[in-house]
Amino acid sequence: MDIEAKKFSPAASAEADAALGFLASEEAAFFTEIDEKKLVRKIDWMIVPLMWAIYFLQYQDKILINYASVMGLLRDTGMQTDQFSKLALAFYVSYLFFEFPTGYLMQRLPIAKYLGLNVTLWGLLTTLNCAAQNYAGLIVLRVLLGCFESAVAPALILITSMWYKRNEQPKRIGFWYLGTGTATIVGALVAYGLLFYTGDRFRSWQIMFLIFGLITIAVGICVMIFLPDNPMASRLTHEEKLLAIERLRENRTGIENKHFKTYQFVEVFKDPQTYFIAVIVTAMNISNAAISSFSALIIKSFGYTTKETELLTIPGGVVSVVSILTGTYLAGRFDQRCLSLIGILACGLLGGCLMAFSHEGMKASELAGNYLTNCVGAALPLMYSIAGANVAGHTKKVTMNAIVLMSFCLGNILGPLTFRTEDEPDYIPAKIAIVATVSVAIVFSVLLKCYYMYENRRRDMKGEGQRLENSDFLDLTDRENPDFRVRLPCLQHSLVLTAATTVQTLRTQRSIIEGQFYSLYTRYTICNAVVSF
Repeated sequence: MDIEAKKFSPAASAEADAALGFLASEEAAFFTEIDEKKLVRKIDWMIVPLMWAIYFLQYQDKILINYASVMGLLRDTGMQTDQFSKLALAFYVSYLFFEFPTGYLMQRLPIAKYLGLNVTLWGLLTTLNCAAQNYAGLIVLRVLLGCFESAVAPALILITSMWYKRNEQPKRIGFWYLGTGTATIVGALVAYGLLFYTGDRFRSWQIMFLIFGLITIAVGICVMIFLPDNPMASRLTHEEKLLAIERLRENRTGIENKHFKTYQFVEVFKDPQTYFIAVIVTAMNISNAAISSFSALIIKSFGYTTKETELLTIPGGVVSVVSILTGTYLAGRFDQRCLSLIGILACGLLGGCLMAFSHEGMKASELAGNYLTNCVGAALPLMYSIAGANVAGHTKKVTMNAIVLMSFCLGNILGPLTFRTEDEPDYIPAKIAIVATVSVAIVFSVLLKCYYMYENRRRDMKGEGQRLENSDFLDLTDRENPDFRVRLPCLQHSLVLTAATTVQTLRTQRSIIEGQFYSLYTRYTICNAVVSF
């Protein structure tokens, strides 16, 4: 890969991506493919473990309330099932309303430092859960926890898009999203171990909050120290920084821009894909939230003891890990994000049907359904990947990420509300709601894929304009940049591109023939005029 220094005007650099200004001030360099592979491995070790730790702890701190519910939390604080549902509601309401403010701050401030500060503060709040004595204290802590955790997913999506090509992103998002499945497994094992605690000074659920809260604070400090804000400010060598930037040209989504652009913010709401993505994320998370918050109570309703319940939540985490790895691998390997998404959701739909429609007394079938519904949560990293890869322009990306997470919150607000005290212990209406919402998500996933195919075909047939120099780093949106294309399966895209090329060739040939005919006609007219004269 040959990188040449280019000259750019100050005005263009001010409005363009930060990477463009960095490249403009650097000298030429030459790199080999081997260097790029080594660089990708170095980047992986530099940022992916930290991102995994952040997402692991975010999900862990979020579901600790689920484990605590069967460890005596409801009894010790005097809560009813409806009040317990409102704890999840309070968390996601604050999460939702803080998405746009945190997105703005994320663009204006150094992203890794801002993320690390939020991790540290939510770790502090998690430790304070062990001191809560009643419902009022817990709900205040959950509201504040939602405010600080709202920065996590959008920040990790942005960081991933800063460092990786589009075909590399699903796998990396899958790696850090594995924190959900591993958190389920580790949390269940820790909760199970703490059930053997017999001391009088603390309750077992209080010790659990204290342990994970202190770990979260330590990780937050590490993030502020070791996670780079962008490739330009990283610990890479000079040549590695240049290659890390240049290899992302093909994404056409840029790296970072600190200027908030109002027109890009508005464009998000004019883009049809925004509404497809919002509906899919909302629908799938209604069922995902219901399972993540109430899976322990559902399993316990089958007649298992508290200790058995904690152990029986582990297979759900294993299902989540396997489905995440499978879905993100297929999405990255074959550029089939939407089809991978549909397949994962179909597995979750099967699980919902087993829970909702199994005959009374078929506990094994319902338990299997409970595990399979964990596949629905595994579809979320694919949605993160779709939003990260198919939206360009930094302000537009930040806004789209906020909308994705607001939709995530809305689903998580509605999900727990489907579990009502009067439906105990079977919760049949809630299980039917899982089937209905996952079905809606599948239908809109199909529509989203059809829209992307249409949009690529429209752009290819139109043959939009002449390529702009350095358009990859001009902070153009996906709708502004005529070269931007949604990633489709190679064969399918090749067929479309071939058809478009054929049409364009025919148009060119027609223009040439028309020009030649006009030239001959002009000569014929002139000759006739001369002869007549």
